Amino acid sequence: MDRSAGTGLRAGVLVAAVAAALVSCTQASSGGGPGEGVPSASTSAGSAADRALGAEDVEESENVEDADRAEREASAGEDTVAPSPGPARVRDAFATLQATLGDTCTPGAGDCAYFLGRVTQELAELDESMRADGKGPGHFKKPLADMKALFDTLGEDRTEAHLEKHFSAIVGTRDGINTWMQDHPDDYR
Repeated sequence: MDRSAGTGLRAGVLVAAVAAALVSCTQASSGGGPGEGVPSASTSAGSAADRALGAEDVEESENVEDADRAEREASAGEDTVAPSPGPARVRDAFATLQATLGDTCTPGAGDCAYFLGRVTQELAELDESMRADGKGPGHFKKPLADMKALFDTLGEDRTEAHLEKHFSAIVGTRDGINTWMQDHPDDYR
């Protein structure tokens, strides 16, 4: 047999083995098929081809497993620290609060529910991000104290009438925090 015929024969056996393996996998994942549970000729041929090629695959598989194990061992010594929300999260929360600076409403006119609800929500999200920041709550002592005082005053009531009653406190807290943040540009830029 000449060399090209032998190569073609091996390629043909390889293609048949791959096709048989695909058919076998497809039948196994779909719950069988015709002759379920009975090995077919293609499955048997695939098994023989798999055994013939198995020695090469085993060696390659062992090399991959060794590389994976070495990578796991190398990374096991590294410190795994969960990332802090950091200034980016404070920056984002502050940006959404700043977006309310040009907005207002007239208490008693019926147009304050959205505005005061939004400012209160933005303050709550800024409070949360400052507490979670890597610099720690001590860095944000003044704004956190101002927000705590506001939230203690508001309690859980977020009705329009209640928020309108505390309009000056809500807007004053927002404006005070804006001033504080302007003096701490590293926290929002």
